[in-house]
Amino acid sequence: MRIAIGSLMQETNTLVPFRTTVETFESFYLNRGTGMLTGYGAARVEVPAFLSVFAAAGADVVPLVGGYAGASGIVTRAAFDELVSEMTDRLAAAGRVDGVALALHGAMVVEDEPDAESEIVRRVRAVVGPGVPIGVSLDLHGHITAAMLQPDVFYVGYREYPHIDMWETATRVAELLLDTIAGRRRPVMALAKRHMIVTPMVATTGREPLATIVRAARAHEAAGDCLHASLFPVQPWLDVPDLGFAALVCADGDLASAQRVADDLADMAWAAREGFEPELVALDDAIRIGLSGEGTTVVSDIGDSPSGGAAADSTAVLAALLRLGADKAGRLVYLTLCDAIAAKTAAQVGPGKRVRLRLGHRNSPADGQPIEVDARVRAISDGEFTMYDAGAEGTVMQLGLTAVLAIGDVRIVVRSNPAFEWDTGLFAAFGLELKRAALVFVKSPAHFRVAFGPHAARILVADTPGPTCGNMRRLKLDRVTRPLYPIDWNDQAPSSSSS
Repeated sequence: MRIAIGSLMQETNTLVPFRTTVETFESFYLNRGTGMLTGYGAARVEVPAFLSVFAAAGADVVPLVGGYAGASGIVTRAAFDELVSEMTDRLAAAGRVDGVALALHGAMVVEDEPDAESEIVRRVRAVVGPGVPIGVSLDLHGHITAAMLQPDVFYVGYREYPHIDMWETATRVAELLLDTIAGRRRPVMALAKRHMIVTPMVATTGREPLATIVRAARAHEAAGDCLHASLFPVQPWLDVPDLGFAALVCADGDLASAQRVADDLADMAWAAREGFEPELVALDDAIRIGLSGEGTTVVSDIGDSPSGGAAADSTAVLAALLRLGADKAGRLVYLTLCDAIAAKTAAQVGPGKRVRLRLGHRNSPADGQPIEVDARVRAISDGEFTMYDAGAEGTVMQLGLTAVLAIGDVRIVVRSNPAFEWDTGLFAAFGLELKRAALVFVKSPAHFRVAFGPHAARILVADTPGPTCGNMRRLKLDRVTRPLYPIDWNDQAPSSSSS
């Protein structure tokens, strides 16, 4: 038995001005051919799970391409074609395969194609021909479309957000692919959507109202109504047609049952829509609470979240801290900022020295102004550390050249690459102990809670500006299918689609 494996993952934010290129993938990771077999190290993510399941089954693996670009801007057509063509060229050169396992995100947008995952699957199908099963893992924030439902293709999404089940999801895909190849299962897919968006900060799977819908999905699986019921609250910072909450259901040969389950879950999401309203705190209030409260206050800078595609270079938080005198408050404050030029300038000056430089908005000039600061360089690093907190633990993070700057009591981790802020290593790797800080800002909507929650006396989400803002009513979307809740809902019957 021969099974090809590939991965091309990127979560697009269409509201940012920069593009995603091959170099963006390379700045995270791009494993080619046999490099996929060892390139993930000990990371508990999708491709290593594929490899583990197929090795246990005695299958021969055909590695294609494993690329990851985090969350970023629209993917250029040139980059997309280069990477997908490399994947399909390797697949064609391998000859006959019995199945294909793909790890995709679900919310990738190319310059001329708002539904990149459908194109990836179509191009893989063109190589392997009809009848060869293709199993795909997806992120829970995928933008699911009817075009993705293609013959002999099945999808399984993450069950958890924060994302702590990437390995487990890929395991489910791999096991179902083996069953399909052996003829033990005949997966069919059904989709139901409701045109609503929710901020990720309130769409966590352990929190109501999504938790009730998750339990209903698991109950349908346990009752035998379907094999896998996947929920997709969707990445909301996408200006594409048919954006909305999706229920994507895989059943064993019974399409009608799959559709009933999908419709039921989508209806539940729509009925619960008002329960997804976020609780945001004004930025100045969050700072005052943190500086005056006991213990460590962890605050989400949701508007500048790199895990949602933002540049992570906003100065909104730093400007507010300095305006409110946090640098002279007598209690430590930690935050991060992505600015490769500033990191390089600090490195040239060296640890222990003072430096005057401009910080911020290198990649988001329309969103704010840089701040000129006089700081002391505390440390310089290559920015590499291993994630140990739950989620993608074992993944080696590459922040690029990193400088820790001190402005009075404020500590800023200035890095070169806008990596996800999911892990406490973001500060600990650079000598900043969380227990010593009164206030810690993290650029993440929700995933940070897994790692930072145990260290926090309280967690707040600040109503910060930017392309990943938490208030859905602020979003300016032109290409979405209207009406879209909550942006312009006006008491009409729910806009929906089923496939």
